Amino acid sequence: MKTPVKDTDAIIAGMHPHLQPGEFAFVVWPEDKPWPRGTRASCVEDEGLSLIVPISAAPQGAVAMRCITLQVHSSLEGVGLTAAVSSALAGTGIPANMVAGYHHDHVYVPSGCSQDAMRILQDLQRSSR
Repeated sequence: MKTPVKDTDAIIAGMHPHLQPGEFAFVVWPEDKPWPRGTRASCVEDEGLSLIVPISAAPQGAVAMRCITLQVHSSLEGVGLTAAVSSALAGTGIPANMVAGYHHDHVYVPSGCSQDAMRILQDLQRSSR
């Protein structure tokens, strides 16, 4: 297993954005209902259980999102990746919903913005080398 990257510039330079297949939605899910196959993440909030599910399992009208995985094994103690990514996307008006996993960070963006988001993140990565 690779050692997690902690240095901010090294994290950004090594992030290698990858657009995942499929579309997803953020939803509030009944706690007594089984999770849909392909659920990507969960978060318990005061208002209820939030899930990221395949768009096919979401209620009609849910915002379709694409997932961009930042393929760098960033340290949980690393600083700046979320800020750099969300700032770069915000600067062009693209909403970014960041989700951190143990190995990678993931950015969920509206489906219609996914190609522009990929270009922006690739530019950010190249500029950090």
